[in-house]
Amino acid sequence: MKKITPLGDIHVPSPRPDETYATAILDRQISFTGLKKLLGAADISKAGDRNTGLASEDEMVREAARTILSSLTLQHIYDYPLTDDKGRVDTVMHVGYDIDLDVFKSIAAMTVGEVKNHLLRSDGCEVKKMGQGLTPVMAAALVKLMDAHELICIPRKVSSPTKARTLIGLPGSLSFRLQPNHPKDNLDAISLMIYTDLALGMGDCLIGVNPSDGSVDNISSILRHIDRLRRETGAPTQICVLGHVKAQLAALNQGAPVEILFQSFAGTESTLTDEFDVTVDYMDQACATMARKGPLKDVARQFMYFETGQGSEMTYRKHNGMDMTTCEALCYGLCRRYDPFMVNSATGFIGPETLLNDFELMMANLQDNFMGKLLGLPMGISPSYTLHAQTHLEGQQMTTHLAAAAGANFFMDIYLGTDRMLAHFVNSGHDDQTLREVHNRRPAPEFLAWALEKGIFEHSPGGHVCRGPNWGNPRLFCPSDAEFQRLHDVLPSAPGFESAGSRPVNAVQRILRLNQSVGREAVHCELRPEILADFSFRTFTTLAENKADHLRNPELGSRLSAESLKGLTVEKKDIQIVITDGLSAEAIHHNVPEMLTVLEDGLKSRNFTMGEHILVRYGRVKLAESIGGILEPGLIIFLVGERPGGDALASRSMSAYLVYKLNDPDVQRLAAAYSQSPNIEYEYTLITNIYAGGLPSVEAGSVVAEKATEIMKHKAAGNRLEDILSSL
Repeated sequence: MKKITPLGDIHVPSPRPDETYATAILDRQISFTGLKKLLGAADISKAGDRNTGLASEDEMVREAARTILSSLTLQHIYDYPLTDDKGRVDTVMHVGYDIDLDVFKSIAAMTVGEVKNHLLRSDGCEVKKMGQGLTPVMAAALVKLMDAHELICIPRKVSSPTKARTLIGLPGSLSFRLQPNHPKDNLDAISLMIYTDLALGMGDCLIGVNPSDGSVDNISSILRHIDRLRRETGAPTQICVLGHVKAQLAALNQGAPVEILFQSFAGTESTLTDEFDVTVDYMDQACATMARKGPLKDVARQFMYFETGQGSEMTYRKHNGMDMTTCEALCYGLCRRYDPFMVNSATGFIGPETLLNDFELMMANLQDNFMGKLLGLPMGISPSYTLHAQTHLEGQQMTTHLAAAAGANFFMDIYLGTDRMLAHFVNSGHDDQTLREVHNRRPAPEFLAWALEKGIFEHSPGGHVCRGPNWGNPRLFCPSDAEFQRLHDVLPSAPGFESAGSRPVNAVQRILRLNQSVGREAVHCELRPEILADFSFRTFTTLAENKADHLRNPELGSRLSAESLKGLTVEKKDIQIVITDGLSAEAIHHNVPEMLTVLEDGLKSRNFTMGEHILVRYGRVKLAESIGGILEPGLIIFLVGERPGGDALASRSMSAYLVYKLNDPDVQRLAAAYSQSPNIEYEYTLITNIYAGGLPSVEAGSVVAEKATEIMKHKAAGNRLEDILSSL
């Protein structure tokens, strides 16, 4: 395990007043106040930076910023640490200064433009060595000067292998993480997705499930199940359930096989702590715990897995005035601290408020791969498109080919590219095999030996690794046809397993694309209040005046309009139910009429006081806090349409956010101590995939009422509640 440098031993220069950077183009004077503004203006224009006013207003301004940035020395960037909104260097920025100072001193006098030229002229060993002396902000400055060719040719020189059961990241290899997600965590469906993608030769990196239910018991159950499948199939890989790190460690303490420890990271301390519920100190302790107690402690050189992706800090409005690329670079500085087995950029996952279209998706993912590999990380790229953005399958596919050419260590693998739980679209096993064949890559050596033995792959007469007789046949891992059919019956959006070469057959593709077309239409469906006429509502509006504003700028949907604010005052009810369309009005139309009656009955039977229901058009999740700050209920039950994904039926999927307001000062202090966020005001519990293909709406009414009761009884929600429940 890499020795972690105590924060107090990492030197960071004292913050300085912002400088003004200026230049002239013909008779036009252009200036930027502060390094943050300069970095933002130098980047390509992306939706997230446009929403925060950090993107350049035109090409001349952008090139002026790049020209100035090219002339700055690395020493200058080192001497001006970027600060948070209170003028302090936060812990994420602090960690980024943990660099090889000898390397830095040897290059400190070079300008950013000179460093770019040197990287282009250098071999991989020199690029990797230079990266050890760079702070994340320096990496962000460099990436803004790179064109597409340079974003490919520099990182492809760098190799950063990591080792658990398998050795990934070797030159000439390309690995994949299985992502067998299910909206109800159905273990049989998870089994079939694992069998299917193992049969396609994928999973050498990891079998990793994103749980719909993040409780400790459920995480433990899934871990034990996929551990059994790994042992039965003999696949040399490692397993992970991507719950919150606190829940995973609780599962580890109960004996669950937490082989690889996962956590999402953000590039500002406020996002990391307030929204992701971890601190640098906590992650230091988590890493040490895995080194002592992890099942692979005597086998693996690395055992941590982190996911990042441009835009989370912007979405939460906690970016500290920094652009998305710079925030992402700071994530990588934090990842570097823990010598991870895997780092995955899920850029594109959030939607059009961060990356609007295919061009932005391509460039952002290439930037991520460049910065991560420059800083020495085992980078994987997961270009993701969603149906509410102007991103598409073809744009995602082109991005994966560019990232493969740029030397990405790994990609995702979801059965047929459709994440049935998270409602987004990434690589399929067929896509991954296509990448291997086009770019002449192999699986990790241990996995390849197993796959050759199983007949999944074979060697051609010329020595190339080719598809074998059992490639693409999930029946290989089932004891009988009847068992295979039983598993197939519980897997949603499973139109077939037949392949044409490395691709799915046309009939399967047509079904997948038809499902996506239904989902895109659902995004643009308007809320129809008359469907809910049997219930009494107060009807409000947000600052989003139309669907386009709502989709592109989440801030507008997070605040009530001035007209809606009139007459609102403190009510202090136990529970307030709020219903909004979110990203699928169809989800509201098809679930609320049945669910709400059951939910009302469940809450009334427990004698909770309730405010009159609220119905809002064009709302986002953070609207719950806007309403809670005025009405001051104990708990807000926020019913919102999820973004469409999966099959056509999944376009009707709804979520329930149970937003607990920390009104009691004593409870707030407990929550602050637990989260290490002194100003925390709300805790969240999430129940997802409420629809006929997931958690049926009638059943959801009972589930939400029961969870609300637990929250009110224990005066806690989210991870704190789960810790309390697991200790009982």
